[in-house]
Amino acid sequence: MKNTLLILACCATFLAQAGLSSYLPAVPAIAHALLAAEDTVTPALAVYLVGMALPMLLWGSLGERFGRKPVMVAALAVYALASAAIPSAFNVESFLSLRLIQGLGAGGVSVMARVLIRDSFSGALLAKGLSWLGMTFVVALGIGQFVGSVAQAALGWEAIFYGLAIGAIGLIVLLCREPFPERVSTDSSVSAWSIYARLVRHPPFLHPVLVGGFGYGVIIAFNTCAPLILQGSFGWSATQYGWLGWPISTAYLVGAMMVNRFVARAGRVSMLVWGVALLLMSTTVMLLGSVFASGIAALLWLPYCLAVLGQSMSYPISLSLANDDSPVGGAYAMALSGFIHQFMAALIGGVASLLVTQQAWPLTLLCLTLAGSACVCVTRCKADQNALRKISSI
Repeated sequence: MKNTLLILACCATFLAQAGLSSYLPAVPAIAHALLAAEDTVTPALAVYLVGMALPMLLWGSLGERFGRKPVMVAALAVYALASAAIPSAFNVESFLSLRLIQGLGAGGVSVMARVLIRDSFSGALLAKGLSWLGMTFVVALGIGQFVGSVAQAALGWEAIFYGLAIGAIGLIVLLCREPFPERVSTDSSVSAWSIYARLVRHPPFLHPVLVGGFGYGVIIAFNTCAPLILQGSFGWSATQYGWLGWPISTAYLVGAMMVNRFVARAGRVSMLVWGVALLLMSTTVMLLGSVFASGIAALLWLPYCLAVLGQSMSYPISLSLANDDSPVGGAYAMALSGFIHQFMAALIGGVASLLVTQQAWPLTLLCLTLAGSACVCVTRCKADQNALRKISSI
């Protein structure tokens, strides 16, 4: 049963994140089809993230009240309908509106995928389970980007969104055939919002969530600005940009596998520190390269791959620490952590869209700022963990 739930959760995560990245190589083609400038289509990523973030707390509450399966199916249905409708967009406004709706469904899919893992594992095993979601995340982020470029070249950009719709429908069929419990018990005497407020005021939950959010922001910022930088300033084609998904995928996969193999031996806090340190070092190299050697594309994308490796190490660990140290069980902690991450990502994506230019230094400066913020939160996490150990030893 646990293995089946893990597979379903990974499939759901793939769809949610594929909606984030698979269309990126087609941004110029979408802008051309909508008779719009490229920079008017660029906010589609931030809009999708806003859509993911807005209903996450509601999805979590619904998951507690009605059960995991019906809520997951409902979210997938919204995602599939929006994905199928996007190719019919007739202007930028309708395209962005449908992306928002697609994000609404993706938010529920993402939350319930993590909740399924949270229901099945705890401690180091929870970090391992979340690392599998991390591996799926990068397959969608990197290889999905490559597949999107191939689909666009062969069938047009519309095929990307039709493919996402078909994938969501297929997963709905699989979910309906899987006999796991459809309802969970919940204490209806306590409002969901008071539970969420309690979680936000709990530092051992909040600090690791922020670590994951700032690292996630580095990936969002790069995905927002990189298409124009690499396809504009460096003259890459959509296919060449799609190929970049392979080294990105490899980096994330290596980091997730390191967590899966070594977290129980090395300890979660130690691996969290290593991951964030690598993130900081890599973004520093990105900034220096963009300032002193701006004509070398490798000094932008290669250290970014190392930053992705660091984030792939720190992200599942930060989620596992936050949820294990949560004062509230069930779907609430995972839903709130997902909401915070997507809200941060939407804000960061919005800021990055304002920095869109063929010059790389504004992007790299933003990435370094985010990595530095993650380092500050890591120091607070270590202090929280030390305090918890002292309390437990009394």
